[in-house]
Amino acid sequence: MITLKEALCLSKEELSSFCAELKEKIKKDAHIGAYVEQFTNEELKLSCENGVPIAIKANINVKDWETTGCSNILKNYISPYNATVIDKLHEAGLSGFGKANMDEFAMGSSTESSCYGKTLNPYDNEKVPGGSSGGSAAAVAAGLAIAALGTDTGGSIRQPAAYCGCVGMKPTYGRVSRYGIIAYSSSLDQCGPITQNVEDAAILYDIISGHDPKDSTSANIEYTPVAPNLNSDRKLTIAVIDNYIEEASEEIKSAFSETIQKLKDAGHTIIHKNMMDTKKHISSYYIVATAEASANLSRYDGIRYGNRSEAKNLKETYIKTKSQGFGYEVQKRIMLGSFVLSSGYYDAYYIKAQKVRHLIKDEFNEIFKECDLILAPVAPTTAPAFGAFATSLEMYLSDIYTISVNLAGLPAISVPVAKDANGMPIGLQLIAKSFDEQTLFDGAMSLEKSVNYKK
Repeated sequence: MITLKEALCLSKEELSSFCAELKEKIKKDAHIGAYVEQFTNEELKLSCENGVPIAIKANINVKDWETTGCSNILKNYISPYNATVIDKLHEAGLSGFGKANMDEFAMGSSTESSCYGKTLNPYDNEKVPGGSSGGSAAAVAAGLAIAALGTDTGGSIRQPAAYCGCVGMKPTYGRVSRYGIIAYSSSLDQCGPITQNVEDAAILYDIISGHDPKDSTSANIEYTPVAPNLNSDRKLTIAVIDNYIEEASEEIKSAFSETIQKLKDAGHTIIHKNMMDTKKHISSYYIVATAEASANLSRYDGIRYGNRSEAKNLKETYIKTKSQGFGYEVQKRIMLGSFVLSSGYYDAYYIKAQKVRHLIKDEFNEIFKECDLILAPVAPTTAPAFGAFATSLEMYLSDIYTISVNLAGLPAISVPVAKDANGMPIGLQLIAKSFDEQTLFDGAMSLEKSVNYKK
């Protein structure tokens, strides 16, 4: 598969030929389930005329395309407008090329809760691709996309990228516009790139970043492009969180130790730190995320758009539409969110979770006084088999290393560094200060160069 950097240099004729080949490969590998929408010939032609093809996660609005968030409640909803990130792609000579599969409304860690069916991990079809951006990561890993857009609420770009051997980057909160992206948790969600290498991630990040007056959470600060200034030779101080690694498998621990040594060999300085128990991160995250989800998903009632169930009166319409339209995981998170916001529990749960969130951000700020970046695992294991999570709690615990980054609003990037005994990818993440994506990408370039990961 050609890289994004190479694709941007293709002529119209070369691009058209490439797109035709890509479409045939997508058909051949349809069993992976990376895409939820396949093109007709006319749609394919239009996409190739518009620019370099990029896979788009199914919760991002593209004008005149079905945008469902992989939920039955939005089946047949055709978007009347583009998300800001899609407009930015078009302005840069790129174009959407099919919707990538995902967990319903981005709620999940395995892309099993999609109303279209699950996505398979290209490295091992018996394993999950991660979630919620599993379709995006699987498409890139399988050579079914040059690059893809995903969204990251608690690790949903970085974790599937790690499971599928890709690069996945979560920007600083507010750096990329959320306008036109179906909201899960408004204070946590961010759109970002999933690519074949770090340089491509920087290129795509530059394209979609910047202030957007349509998004009230968009940061109105000066933006300097990252990709033209990439420097893998910078010598950085990198902190490792010693108590983070305690929950990881032996193979993750081994890859982590080897990577630290390679970074030392590359001239970086390694320091050691500790942070609060990751279980407190989990508790804070799932209270905040589900509370915001219960508010955001209340709009899906079948009245203005989306599917509506037949009923005798308005109350029955609401009950039937939501119970039939939302999947099990979504219903569970809505109920949990409604509970923690309810009278008598708001102070006991939601306010406490926000206080813990503030403490997490303070801890990161203290660590960054002594370092440029933080190195951490992305997940405690490599990609598990389908059905490996016996309980919801086990699934939630797979996010222990990623959610703190979202709670603090920091940028982070997952880079593949090794493989386990079964040949499954192992990814580690670098975390940077808010709006210091240049240092993040410089460090990631050095990491990528040092480990020399082979697909």
